[in-house]
Amino acid sequence: MDILSIIVITLTISLVLNLILKKIHVSSIVGYIFTGIILSFFMGFSAITQEELSHIAEFGIVFLMFTIGLEFSIHHLKQMKKEVFVFGTLQVFIVSLFFGFVSHHFFNLDVKTSIIIGAALSLSSTAIVLKVLNENGDIHRPYGRYSVGMLIFQDLAVIPILIMITIFTNHEASISSLIVDTFISGAFVLITLYLIGKYVLGRVLAFVVDSKSEELFIGTILLIVLSSALFAHIFGFSYSLGAFIAGMLIAETKYKYQVEADLVPFRDILLGLFFITVGIQVNIDYVLSNFFLIIGLAISILTIKGLLIFGLISLFSIPKRAFKTGLALAQVGEFSFAVFALASSSALISSELHQLMISVVILSLLFTSLSLKYVRVFSNLFFVKKSEVLENPIVSAEIQNHIIVCGYSQLGQKVVKQLKKKD
Repeated sequence: MDILSIIVITLTISLVLNLILKKIHVSSIVGYIFTGIILSFFMGFSAITQEELSHIAEFGIVFLMFTIGLEFSIHHLKQMKKEVFVFGTLQVFIVSLFFGFVSHHFFNLDVKTSIIIGAALSLSSTAIVLKVLNENGDIHRPYGRYSVGMLIFQDLAVIPILIMITIFTNHEASISSLIVDTFISGAFVLITLYLIGKYVLGRVLAFVVDSKSEELFIGTILLIVLSSALFAHIFGFSYSLGAFIAGMLIAETKYKYQVEADLVPFRDILLGLFFITVGIQVNIDYVLSNFFLIIGLAISILTIKGLLIFGLISLFSIPKRAFKTGLALAQVGEFSFAVFALASSSALISSELHQLMISVVILSLLFTSLSLKYVRVFSNLFFVKKSEVLENPIVSAEIQNHIIVCGYSQLGQKVVKQLKKKD
């Protein structure tokens, strides 16, 4: 089948499904995943076609992470040190340790396989969680900050996990040299992109804007995003991490809002394609023959992982926020596909276990795309609303001749920024 026919069929199925789901207020993510399942089952896409689509769809996450980077400037990231490095480190370690222990002692898997499964299950879905948080307007709420912080750390943790698999398969590999190389590469990527952002980026964008050409501006932004993603990937990191850093750097410039408005259409189309490729990976015959096993494992993982994250965040914040964070990050993320694929190709896990884990991951993604939309409803069922209200009581401020800005959207932020300069 030629590529144009594939595109037409894919667009038709996804549009029809999402129009129906929109009527019953179901997330478009569900429609895209089921589009992939339908294509896989009825169209019989070959592995080559799936791989081609996956390469294109990966840029959906790249543009998503870029737009999230626009929301979190370097200044904001400095304020999120605890969320990224404390919460993130503890979450990955605790969840990996628990599921690795269970895999080894209760399912009789060998130590290497158990470690890989534990590490993969500690990852959550950047694509789904950030998309829904953006749609809900919760990305700057406390639980949204906790979730974003831990997702950023998980993106960083993917590299050590993939290195670990390399060590397991190559007995001649030097662990110390791999760790040192990764650290040096990471420092080089961060410092290089930071210096370019600080001393070059603003001047380049100003020069392009002076040309008064919309297409040149969009083309320049696309070049910046893709170049940053490629630069990070060359040194062994994910495309999305490079794009996230590029977003944070542009957030420091005055062109932030124009960039965000111009790139949203690219992001949403490619992100939809990503979820379609997720659905394509489902083996319907395998799912039907192992239906109850997949359901049972998915429910167990969602419940246990959610409770572990809830317990962790409860040590630092109020239970209601901890519950929301646990619900947001309970699923298994899309980067686990890369971990399981590498482990399978390296003969560290069997093909049957690989398909089982893929099925469980996709089911957990479907659950989150539905449940996270109603996170406030679920949290209000279990926790009293007053807990968050009483945390920051209003205190009268003894000030005079002051200005009150009502509303803190894009215009409100600009007004406050200009007022601070006048102070």
